[in-house]
Amino acid sequence: MIIWLNGPFGGGKTTTAHRLHQQLPTSLITDPEEIGFLLRKSIGDHPTRQKDFQDYPAWRTLVAALCAELDRQTQGGPVIAPMTLLRRDYAEEIFDALAKAGVEVHHLLLHADSDAIAKRIEGSMEFPGDEERSEKVRAFRRRKLGVYEQAYGSWLGERAEVIDTTALTPDQVVAKALTVLRLP
Repeated sequence: MIIWLNGPFGGGKTTTAHRLHQQLPTSLITDPEEIGFLLRKSIGDHPTRQKDFQDYPAWRTLVAALCAELDRQTQGGPVIAPMTLLRRDYAEEIFDALAKAGVEVHHLLLHADSDAIAKRIEGSMEFPGDEERSEKVRAFRRRKLGVYEQAYGSWLGERAEVIDTTALTPDQVVAKALTVLRLP
């Protein structure tokens, strides 16, 4: 089983993934972003280089293949994948490949209202002691908030199990996720 945690950048996916992992002793976490970093490094300055690694068909293929293999390795895991997917066609490509591989996918959307996300972004410090790097992350997240809102309004809110995290603590988010997943 794959538990795909989707939501806005800065919305608590990584925190939720780690807390879910603590509650599910046979689970593991995989970060699809790491595949993107590998592709960026491998492609380097090649003319086919993309700004967003999700635009590489190889990224989507490799993410689905890795999740399927990890599911087999863990004999149903679950495998927790915290990753923002805002393009419907990319999400469907990954989830369809997993379905064809016989892997059950639970797509959870950790949603919060825009004001709450903006407040979380401003309060984040991804690189403690390095304000410049942290601000670059915050700026990226602020730029993507409108893209998230558009995806939420057009398809994402209908294609995933939505957990509204606006007024919830991280532990409450995990409790809701476990209820949605029907896991102890």
